[in-house]
Parts: sequence; C-alpha cells; structure tokens
Amino acid sequence: MRLRWPIVATWLFVVVVGIWTSGRLSALQSNVFTVPGTDSEHVRSVLQHRFGDRSDGAYTVVFRVPDSGAAAVRMRLQRVVDRGARSIPTGRATALLPAGSHVLYGNVISTLDLADAKTRSDDLVAAIGQPAGAQAYVTGAPAIQNELDPIFGRDLRKGEAIALPIALAVLLLVFGLSWAVLIPLVFAACTVLCTLSLVYVAANFITTPTYVTNLVYLIGLGIAIDYSLLIVYRFREELARGLDVDDAVVRTMQTAGRAVIFSGATVAIGLALLIFMPLPFIRAIGIGGFLLPVVSIVAAATLQPALLAIFGRRGTRRVPVAAFLRDRLRLPIRAADEPNDLEHRFWARTARSIMRRKWRYLLAAAALLVALAVPVAWLQLTPGATAGIPQYPQSVRGLNVLKAALGPGAIAPAQVLVDTRTPDGVSAPPVQAAVSRLVAEVRRDPEVSAAYFLPGGRFVDRAGRYAQVIVATRHEYGSEEAQGFVGRLRGRLIAAAAFPAGVDVLAGGASPQGVDFLHVAYGAFPWLVLAVLVLTYLLLMRAFRSLILPLKAVILNLLSVAAAYGALVVVFRFGAGQDLLGLYRFPQIEGWIPIFLFAMLFGLSMDYEVFLVSRMREEWDRVHDNERAVALGLERTGRIVTAAAAIMVAAFCGFMAGSIVGLQEFGAGLAVAILLDATVVRAVMVPALMAIMGRYNWWLPAGVARVVRVRPSSLRAP
Repeated sequence: MRLRWPIVATWLFVVVVGIWTSGRLSALQSNVFTVPGTDSEHVRSVLQHRFGDRSDGAYTVVFRVPDSGAAAVRMRLQRVVDRGARSIPTGRATALLPAGSHVLYGNVISTLDLADAKTRSDDLVAAIGQPAGAQAYVTGAPAIQNELDPIFGRDLRKGEAIALPIALAVLLLVFGLSWAVLIPLVFAACTVLCTLSLVYVAANFITTPTYVTNLVYLIGLGIAIDYSLLIVYRFREELARGLDVDDAVVRTMQTAGRAVIFSGATVAIGLALLIFMPLPFIRAIGIGGFLLPVVSIVAAATLQPALLAIFGRRGTRRVPVAAFLRDRLRLPIRAADEPNDLEHRFWARTARSIMRRKWRYLLAAAALLVALAVPVAWLQLTPGATAGIPQYPQSVRGLNVLKAALGPGAIAPAQVLVDTRTPDGVSAPPVQAAVSRLVAEVRRDPEVSAAYFLPGGRFVDRAGRYAQVIVATRHEYGSEEAQGFVGRLRGRLIAAAAFPAGVDVLAGGASPQGVDFLHVAYGAFPWLVLAVLVLTYLLLMRAFRSLILPLKAVILNLLSVAAAYGALVVVFRFGAGQDLLGLYRFPQIEGWIPIFLFAMLFGLSMDYEVFLVSRMREEWDRVHDNERAVALGLERTGRIVTAAAAIMVAAFCGFMAGSIVGLQEFGAGLAVAILLDATVVRAVMVPALMAIMGRYNWWLPAGVARVVRVRPSSLRAP
C-alpha cells in the first residue's frame, strides 16, 4: 500500500509493452507437429536432409484446366510455376503432374521453416496470378497457415465481443453502479497483456502454436476477472463491517487474497506439468497457459491491493440507484444493500435443505455427472484434419480441388523409409526385390489407394543409401481408418516384405506421425494425471488444513472432467450442438484437447472449491459448528461463485463462436465443465458430502500438520 503508485505505474508500463508485443506475435507462431524420438520423426529428418523434402516449407500450386493432358498447357503453366518459385528464397519448382483429367499440380520447395514460409505465401500467390485458361490456387502448410492467421484474429475479436459485455453485465449486477466495476477490468487487461509479452519472448526461442494467443486472451480474461471479483467483493464486505481502508485491504488479502493465491497455484500446477510432456506442440501451449496463472498470482499480490488502496471506500461504494428510485419515484424496489438475515437467504436455505436430504441430493447429482460421462466410451481421437478449418480461403479450396482429384490420403501420404546403411545400397538386387514385395503387399491393403516407387529420382537420395515408398490412403491422415493402416503397416506389411538383414525400414509421413503423436501423448498422460492429483491434494491440504476435504475436491474434479469429455462426444460426434449452436459435427476430437482440458479444468474447477471451502473453514474456526459453517460459507460465496462462473463460461463461449474446430471443442469442454462445477458440484455435492462427513471435514492430525507446516485441526471442538 505504501508503494501503490509505483506499482500501478509499473503495471501500466507492462500494458504498453503488451500492446506492442501482441501485434507482433502472430508472425512468430505456427502450428508445427513434431514427435521427437519416434520413427516418424527420424523419417522426417532424413527426408528433409537427404531428399530436400521439407513439407512445412513447401507450397503446392494447383491448376484447374480444361485438359490436363495437353502438353502445351502443361509447359506454359510450368513456366508460371518456375517464375513463381523465384519469389521464394531458396525456392525451386518441381515438375507439374496431372491429377485426373482437369487438374495439374506441382510443388515449390524451399528450406524455410513454417513461420518464415507463411510470410512469403502472398508473394507466391501474386507471382502465380491467374494464368489465362486456368484457375490457380496456392496451397500447402505455409499458405494455409498464412490465411488462417487473420481468421484466428477475427475469431478472437468475436469471442471478446461475447465475453466482455457479459462480464461487464455480471460485474454491474454484483457491484451495482460503482467504480469498483473497473477494478477487475483493469486487472484483466494488465494480466493478459503481461502474459502475451512473456509469450512473445518465448516465441522467439520455441515454436509457438497459433492457438496460444486466443487461449491467453479468453482464458486470461475469465481467470483475471474471477480473481479480482472475489477480492473486490470481500473488500467491500470488510468495509461494510466498519474497518478503515488500510485495515480492510489487509484483511481482504489475508482471506480472499490467500484463496486467490492458492487457486492460482492449483491452475498453475496442471499447466506447469504440460511443460514436461515430450511433445513440443503441447509443451508450447502449456507454457502459454502456465504463464497466465503465474502472472495472475503476481498481479493479485501486487496490483490488486494497490488498486483497492487507491479506489478506497469512495471508489468502491455503490451508487444508491435503487434507493433513489424507491424514495423519489415511489417504486417498490428494495435496495441491494439493505440488511437481510444471512440465516434465511437463498444460499443458506439451499445448504440446509441439502444437508437435511443429503443422500438424495448427493445420489441425484452423482447420477447426473455419471450419465454425462458415459459417452466417453465413444471418444475417438485424431491428430488433426483439414475438415476442421474454414473451407473458404483460396488455399483450402485449392487443397480440396487436389483432394477431389487424388483422394484424401494422397495429399498427406505415408512415407516408408528404407535405410540400407551403405552408399548405393538401394541398387542391390535383394533390396530392390524387397521394396517390390513391400509395394505389392501395401497395394493389397484395403485402405491403400496407391503406392509409388521408382529406383531413382525423388524416391532415392543422391548417395543411394536411402529409398522411400510413398503410400496414399483412401481416408484423410487423421482418420480411424488411416490410423488402423499404420498399425498394419508397422506390424505386418513391412515384415512381410522380408528385407535383408541390416536394412532398417521405418514408417513416417502424415498418418504414422499422427499415430506417434497420439501414442507419445497418451503414454505420458497417465503420469500427468497422477502428478496433478498428488500435487493438488498436497496443496489443498495446506490450504484447507484437512485430510478429507482435499480428497473430496480431487474426486469431484475428476467427475467434472469426465462429464466434460462426455459432453464433447455428445456435442461434436453426435451433433447435439450443430443446429442449435452452429458448431462443427466431427467424428473425432483433436488429440491435444483432452490433455489440455484436464490440465486446465483441474485448476479452474478447483478455484471455486478453494473460494467456497476457504470461507467455510473461516466459519468453522469461528463457531465449530459444521452445519452452520457449511450454510454460512455457501451463503457468503454462493452469489460470488455464481457470478464468477458466469464470466468464465462467457469467456469460454468466445471459443465456441470461432471457426476452428479445435478451439470450438476446447471452449465447449471448458464451458460445460465450469457450468457443472459451479452448479451441480459446488452448490449440491459439496454441501451434501460435507454434511455426511461432519466434523471429519476439518480433521488434520498434528503429525501431518507438521509436515505441511500448518496448524493442526482436532476432531474435538475447543
């Protein structure tokens, strides 16, 4: 409080830096999937360095023509592609190939990485133009990424247009007409822009997905406003008790501030563990997510008390609009701050009703969550799919033209790498015979539409050590059918080709890389879950000074997460949200979604547990009456938790308003989980379980208390 103005000035400087960096962040971002330590990653590396095949820096030029067999047309368009390739640093054009009777296509290959290549896409589009007698498209990963970036920006603005008005309306309902409404908004602006500045720094050193900006904006908005809302609400409550401003700030930070610190820590734990996932894509998203609660904690401990001290009693006082309307205009309106018996308010009555019929409420609520979780049995995962992005950009339309001509699997084929380990080893007759057997075996598989190999050209490297067989599947690379083919290719087809001893044969390319991504991610996921459960339990044991309450919180959070997974299946696979909400209908959920949902939801859902139970703990320590503590704790926090959840759900609905299926899935899972958590779990199951457990809620033996360095909590009332 003594340094309030320097602290506010520092955060304003952070805001200015954040505005500058946020406008430059998009150019550094790209959605690149690599799976270190796997067969597919080794294949990708060899193809890049020995064959010059860098798919993330390659463009595909597609021409729709009246007759793809006309040699004059092909030669003329080849010159167009050759000229266009000169607009790309290190760019070189491949020969145009026919795809059906009306499509020609070729590649412009470069050594650029995806982040650099996408910034050059417009140059290539301009250089290609629209030649006479042909409809030209420039597609490939760089071109698609370049055209998706502004779509992400529009989606973000659309999400903000949904979240901010709802947040402002909720703040006005909670605080009334008061300058206090500004405090959470200022707090949110500072934390979000500070986080974006840190993400900008990270993006200069690691590949950062395009998703991260949208995640930071909308999740950061919800978290920051929630945290500030809780603290400001408690500050006004302490002022109403008669404390002066400085004492009210201190008391607020001892109670609500402490709860926010523990809440932020629980969110940070799950997201911090994502940084240890062995996948750069998930790790980068985890870094962006982890920075959010960390910055929020720092802001809550510094900026928030400074703002409270500056606004003070006058700045947080409600303008008595209701009293004015009642007294001057004689309208029958009760002022919001008129006294009312806490024991008989809605939330207290609700708590007592639940505690009288605890088993009925508990079983009904548990049955609802289990029913919502049942569809998880139909959950299918995909590493990604082009059907989950907007279809109107020219790059995506060009991809669809090529896909219609060649088949979905030909766009992103599997690539089988043969490593003979010796120069000119590919030309050896036993190797050639084995490759021929492999091609024949692969072509007989029902999922394969074509398999290509020639003993030279793009299929063999210059030294003759490596060869590649290109395999096109009938379905897109992330589909269940393509994933099943990868299993057969690695488990049976390669072995059936009987390559000579000493020759290594590895499956890479799009569908094997997708399978490796899911395998590595979900091989590590159980350890992530275990670590989150253990660390959260220990943190909450310290926060609640209880053995039982943290265990209850962990179990209920698992139910909430399972229900969110089930909701994703119902909404996206079964199509429940397609007509009502305008969402995609998609048979699979993107593979990163359940992992990131778990890490994020476990912390966010725990926010309300910490807010609620911390207040109950205060009452228990004061009166040592379990029923009274639960009733008063629920009454004092019920309104504010409901308001906070409404803001959070509004922020997550901002994702659902976008046009990228992955972010729609992410937003829907978060919104459903938070809605269930604030209603079914915190308002029903928590008080019911606490009624059943009675005084054991508050038990922390002396030995355990010494380990976690808090005061013990006896079963006996003093």
